[in-house]
Amino acid sequence: MKRALLALGLLSISGCGYHVAGKGDMLPKTIKTIAVPTFTNSSTRYKLTDLMPAAVTREFISRTKYQIIADPTQADAVLRGAVTNFISYPTVFDPATGRASTVQLSVFLRVTLTERATGKVLFERASMEVKERYEISVDPKAYFDESEAALQRVSHDVARSVVSAILENF
Repeated sequence: MKRALLALGLLSISGCGYHVAGKGDMLPKTIKTIAVPTFTNSSTRYKLTDLMPAAVTREFISRTKYQIIADPTQADAVLRGAVTNFISYPTVFDPATGRASTVQLSVFLRVTLTERATGKVLFERASMEVKERYEISVDPKAYFDESEAALQRVSHDVARSVVSAILENF
C-alpha cells in the first residue's frame, strides 16, 4: 500500500510543468517559416552582420522545426537584427612589456521578430549586449589575431540567447 502511494506521488509530481530551457515554443502555430536577413550595421566591424544571421540560422535549424528561408517576403515571420555598436578595449597588460594581453569586446544589438502577415511584433530585444574576452600574445613574433575567433564566439552566444528568448518568450 505504501509503495503504491509512493509511486502515485512520484507520478503526480513528475508532470509538474518544468521543462528544459530553450525547448519551449511560444510562437503562434501559424509560423512555419522564418527569414533571417543580413543584420544592419552601425558599428565599425563589418563581419558581424554576416556572422550573426548565419549563427542564428544554424541555431534555429538545429533546435527547432521551423524552416529558415532567404526571402523575407515569403516567410511567415522575419527576424531582423541591427548591430548598434561595437567596443573593443584592452583589459590586462603584460607588466614586463606594457603590451595588452587580454582584450574585452562588447557588441550591442537590437533584434525583432515580426509576423509578416499582420506586422505584429512577436519578440523584441531593443538593447542587447554580448561580451567576449580573448587573449593576445605579448610577443610580436608569435602574434596571432584572435579577434575573428572571438567574433565567432560572440555570434554563437547571440544566436543561443536570441533563439532561446524567442522560444521561451522572455
